[in-house]
Formats: sequence, C-alpha cells, structure tokens
Amino acid sequence: MEILSEHREDAALFTTRFALMGGGASVQFVDDRGQDHAKRLARAVEREARRIELKFSRYRESSVVSEINRQAGRTPVAVDDETEFLVGAALDLARLTGGCFDPTVGVLRRAWNFSGGHVPSPEEIEAVLPLVDAGAVSLRDGTVFLRHARMEIDLGGVGKEYAADRAAELLRADGVRAAVVSFAGDVRTIGFRGDGRPWKIGVLDPRDRQRCRFAVRAPGDVGVATSGNYERGFWNDGVHYHHILDARTGWPSLGLASATVVAPTAFRAGQLSTASFLLGPEAGLALLEQTPGVEGALITEDGAVLATEGMRFLSDLPGGVWASWH
Repeated sequence: MEILSEHREDAALFTTRFALMGGGASVQFVDDRGQDHAKRLARAVEREARRIELKFSRYRESSVVSEINRQAGRTPVAVDDETEFLVGAALDLARLTGGCFDPTVGVLRRAWNFSGGHVPSPEEIEAVLPLVDAGAVSLRDGTVFLRHARMEIDLGGVGKEYAADRAAELLRADGVRAAVVSFAGDVRTIGFRGDGRPWKIGVLDPRDRQRCRFAVRAPGDVGVATSGNYERGFWNDGVHYHHILDARTGWPSLGLASATVVAPTAFRAGQLSTASFLLGPEAGLALLEQTPGVEGALITEDGAVLATEGMRFLSDLPGGVWASWH
C-alpha cells in the first residue's frame, strides 16, 4: 500500500493505490488527522474492497458466486442480504435492457477467448447461448438457484461499483468530507475539491487512450461510471471484437464506443452505463434522458458525442488527467 500526501492549508490530500478486480484501485481523500490515521483508514478501505472481491469473484473457488455456479441445476444456495441485493440488481438490469444484459452471460467465455484473439463460429455461440437465461435464475426465500446445469452467474456487472460505494461510505462514516474513489476507472466522489469546486473526472478517448476525450463535473457525492469497448478486445481481419456482449446474440454490442453516466451512486451509474452501452446510441440516450437524477454522454463508434441535456463536461483536458485536486 502506498500513502502519498500533499499539504493544502489546514489539511492534506492522501492517496492509496492497490490492485483490485483485475485492475487498479485509487483512493484520494482529504484529512487533517495525520499520517497514522490516514494509513489506518486506507487499510480499512482496502480490506472492504478486497472482502467484496473475494466474496463475489467468479474466479475464486471460495466465493459465493462460485458456490452458486457449482450447484447449478442441483440445489438452491442460501445467501445473505448483500448477495441477494446484488443478484436482484443484476436481474433488474436484465429486465431494464430487455435481455441485452444478462448476469448469466459469462458462459459465453467458453466460446470467446479475448486474450487469445479467438473469434467463435456461429455454431460455438449457439452451443452455449441457451445457458444465457436470466429467467432461469431463481431468487427467493434467501436463496439463489440456477435452474439449469452448467449455467453460471457473474456479478461483475454490478460488483465493482458496489465496492466503490462501500469504500466511500467508510470514508464518510469516518468523517472524511472530500474524496475520490476510483476502482478500475469507475468513480465515487465525496464532497468537493480543496478549493470548493466540483471534482473533474476525465473520460478516456476510445480512439486514443493516452488522452481524455472530455471530463465531467462531479458535484458533491456522486458516482461516475464508464462502459467502453476498449478495455478488453482484439482485432481480427479488420474487425474489432470487444468483451461487452449482447446477451441476446452472444456477439459484441454494436453502435457505441463508450457510455459515461453520472448518478447519485457509483452503483447506479454503473448499471446505467452498462444498460445504455448495450442499448446503443438512440435507445441508450433515451434511457438516460428518461431516468431522473442522472446525466450521461455516449461516444459512438464513429466518434460523435451524444449527451443528455443536463450533462456538464469540459473538453481538451491533457492526457492522463482523471481527477483534479487543484
């Protein structure tokens, strides 16, 4: 764990960074209680984030998600309120998108290999697509049951943003009044910057990840999440294949390069950025415009920016800037 501090009048900006969920995590917070207190608080935030990763990662045999998947087609698995909440949220997202998103889409990795650059045949997709079925996920009486053998549930579409909110809640409960939590690029802010102005969160240009396409204003306690086609993918015969799959077809979603949403929480922002990305330019923008309390900006595959009426963002930021203390 790395703690860096930068003194600003009567307080200091502390930064801690650690690996999380296959990416990087960064937490910046302003505090005036000294290095020792900051280190204890940073450790508590990291422990909470890792607790969520260990509990819900499909890649860990000891996780509740792995146990649910092992029991697919056999028996319901008793779960706690936290698990029930996340599974319910994933199923809600499936309904919101008309099935474009589905928490059981992970079985398609049996056909796709994004690290190896394998493009599956239509027959390979068709062989596993019947196992992608949110309607076959039973959530009742404190249990989760996948009705068909070989089905898998994956909470990756909601878990990271939930962890960012939990980290922010820990900071708030400890008395922190200014912070930015960034888990693999999805952000939750607390309060305002040291000068009293909103935090600025940079959004990468899908065509050039060395620069920001624009930055959004994060006024007070909000979440900012981006879904993009550039995080995992490969080119094959001039075609770009990315990992955000339309669960109805088993193939990468078309139309958008990224979708960024500002919402009251990172969890809500993550849900809506995923939903709008999968729905595409017109339906995705309509969803954001019709949802109270959120704003968003979509970048199409040809580079156009579509934004909700109330979206506030800055353009032409230098590359690499994602949050500003100054």
